[in-house]
Amino acid sequence: MLRNVISNDLYTILIVIGLILIAVCKVLFAKRFQDFILVLGNSKYLKIYAKDQKFFDVFDGLLFLNFVLAISIFGFISYNHLTTELEISKLLLLKLTAIIAILIVMKTLLERLIGSVFEIDFLIDNYLFQKISYKNFLGIILMPLNAIIIYGISVSNPIIYSIWAIIVLVFVIGIITTVKTYQNLIKQNMFYFILYLCALEIAPYIILYQLAIKN
Repeated sequence: MLRNVISNDLYTILIVIGLILIAVCKVLFAKRFQDFILVLGNSKYLKIYAKDQKFFDVFDGLLFLNFVLAISIFGFISYNHLTTELEISKLLLLKLTAIIAILIVMKTLLERLIGSVFEIDFLIDNYLFQKISYKNFLGIILMPLNAIIIYGISVSNPIIYSIWAIIVLVFVIGIITTVKTYQNLIKQNMFYFILYLCALEIAPYIILYQLAIKN
């Protein structure tokens, strides 16, 4: 009787790349990485490094690549488990990774443009810095979780939904942290900030959800 053998080689390669990216950040930016790893419960990192943010930052760039790899792997695993199983292929995962990276970069550039139009550049720039910081932190969390799912335990719906709940929780904490940090500035620009959240933080995910339901 023939038995299909599932190869995890591609997952292994992507996870190793992600771990290398994290290790490079830890070696090249030891002090910053030490502050960054505590970002979820301590706003010290956000207050210190928000002042020195650049249009392109090597530290954030490397961790962003790790986040894209991690979320692509978990998204693929989730889709396979919750819907029709797809055959894993280099081309498919590379396409998914590229699409996620391009969408996030385009969304970030659009957000900067809107911040400039509404003349709330300072608020948006700091909000984007906090948001990318939490995404990068999430990437560090997801990589070991991906490894555990692939090599350690059998995947089940509660596990998938629990990890998605962690992802949503981290994003919610990021938004709450931003509101608490810049509450006075937000009050002065409340209408524009709410309009921004509705247009670029809530609406895109509602549209994606509707498309997923229809498909």
